[in-house]
Amino acid sequence: MALLKFRVHYEEDDSIYRDITIKHTQNFKDLHHAILSAYDFDSKFGATFYRSNDSWVRGREITLAKYDKSYQAEPLLMSDTLIASEIKDTNQKFIYVYDFNKNWTFQVSLIAVIKDEAKTKTVYPAITRKEGIGPPQYGTKSLLGEKFADIEEKYDLKEVTEAEGFSEDPGGDE
Repeated sequence: MALLKFRVHYEEDDSIYRDITIKHTQNFKDLHHAILSAYDFDSKFGATFYRSNDSWVRGREITLAKYDKSYQAEPLLMSDTLIASEIKDTNQKFIYVYDFNKNWTFQVSLIAVIKDEAKTKTVYPAITRKEGIGPPQYGTKSLLGEKFADIEEKYDLKEVTEAEGFSEDPGGDE
């Protein structure tokens, strides 16, 4: 059984990417969920893949569902389309778009084909590498997360600055 390894770049920053390994017999819906998981996105919105060339020109569309829009050609459905059926060459590329309002766009490149699956207990698709901090799906996300809000509440920073001799009046050195 062949395994396909894809590198999924966040379109706006090439240093942010995830590597995902998936069986060639799995479908695009499996890859869709793996990308969302790799970037910590939820699955509340619509999504589509486009088969692409080396210049990232959008080709045949592979959608999560048939959306109320006009199509140049009837789209394929993710759940019905095996990944192997859309691999036309060893450098195959896809464009993945999630949440059509925010238009999250990722470039998906086939980077390796592994011919023999080792006898491991790995569940595919598998996220095999993460580089960079992914974009937050809903606004900004602090590196400290919820803990920073607790620190702000615990220590009143205004009291500390006034106690240290700082005032809010910028011309207060008279």
